Amino acid sequence: MSSEISIRVDALGKAFPIYDKPHHRLMQMIAPGPKDRWYRTFHALNNVSFEVHRGETVGIVGRNGSGKSTLLQLICGTLTPSVGSVQAHGRIAALLELGAGFNPDFTGRENVYLNGSLLGLTRQELNERFDDIAAFADIGEFIEQPVKSYSSGMYIRLAFAVAINVTPDILVIDEALSVGDEAFQRKCFARIDAIRDAGATVLFVSHSAGAVIELCDRALLLDRGELIAKGTPKHVVSHYHKLIYAPADKREAVRESIRSGAIVAHRAMSAECVVESSEIVECEDDACFEEGLLSQSTVRYVPRGATIEDPHIETLQGRRVNVLRRGQEYVYSYRVSLQRAAAAVRFGMMIKTLAGFELGGAVSAPNGMSELVVVPGQSFVVRFRFRAQLAPGTYFTNAGVTALEQDGETFLDRVVDAVMFKIMPDPYRLGTGSTDFLVDVEVNEPAKVPA
Repeated sequence: MSSEISIRVDALGKAFPIYDKPHHRLMQMIAPGPKDRWYRTFHALNNVSFEVHRGETVGIVGRNGSGKSTLLQLICGTLTPSVGSVQAHGRIAALLELGAGFNPDFTGRENVYLNGSLLGLTRQELNERFDDIAAFADIGEFIEQPVKSYSSGMYIRLAFAVAINVTPDILVIDEALSVGDEAFQRKCFARIDAIRDAGATVLFVSHSAGAVIELCDRALLLDRGELIAKGTPKHVVSHYHKLIYAPADKREAVRESIRSGAIVAHRAMSAECVVESSEIVECEDDACFEEGLLSQSTVRYVPRGATIEDPHIETLQGRRVNVLRRGQEYVYSYRVSLQRAAAAVRFGMMIKTLAGFELGGAVSAPNGMSELVVVPGQSFVVRFRFRAQLAPGTYFTNAGVTALEQDGETFLDRVVDAVMFKIMPDPYRLGTGSTDFLVDVEVNEPAKVPA
């Protein structure tokens, strides 16, 4: 990272007029008197200032509607500030609204030259890079066809191929980008990594705390159009989590404490758990309970004679926790009440990633081998003991109870995303990926052969 400034944002603000009725736009132009009586002003950004050095990677986090996309558009020049200024030094490649400059009647080849010129490439540079762009897009002979005949996937692939071959000094990325199939997405991210490693400045919006902590040198937290925190990724992400997980009645107080730079209580050993001291129920073995860490995506199946209640995670000593220490053992537990008779009853659990990928779980009996028969009024407490061999991050659990019926095994009740929990960061972790397989590593010099 250089000391040279790549992006400077100074007292930046952006306001949009909000009209209550469509004809108020016309009245604003033709009616006498004050113009602002026909609209309300919405401040998407308000007094935002920061600097980004050349070669630095900066992540921007914040809740939906916090002004992240507006900020990126102002930096790229697609929006004009209402107040303040933005200075960006160098060629910018923006992966925001890909293909916005394409002419649908032009062929793919013609649009490569058109869009490339808009991004600052000369005719000679485009001639030299065209083969690489076409190979990256990988749309075959369609490169010579009008883009209005393209599928949405082909359209975006070509637009991305042009943008990513600009060789930018500044790369601006919106996380909303979703390009092509998995293989093409992997190729895109590999190219982004190469651009970053070559010394370009990278500025991107992300809701993934893991990506921000892993990839960024610094991070910014936006909320309601204001920059309320900036600093190391771990510091900013901890504030971001505190804000989004805060109960509704405490959210404003949490926001103000972050905005004013108030000192928050935090517990740290080899890992860190940052929570308000008033939110800690009890901590044990570096595990704690964060009140605001609640699943917002819970889905319950329509019950069919059973009810799952009180799903939670606890320590082996019975303390409820939702911020866990990697490598420690915990118990995932819930109660089940049965309202009807059922046979071959089984209980299950599943742990999933933030994106919904199923990492693993367990059931109380193998498929087709449960001998549990229940009668109405029975209830059970189900406990799954597990070891948290997971990477730092956010995870969810499912809970389910099934029974054997005429049509096969059927859910009597199921709760998806029942519990949300976090694994604390661990700077001494040697494992990679989402799951720690407890791999032993040996590094030895080969034995020398006697002369």
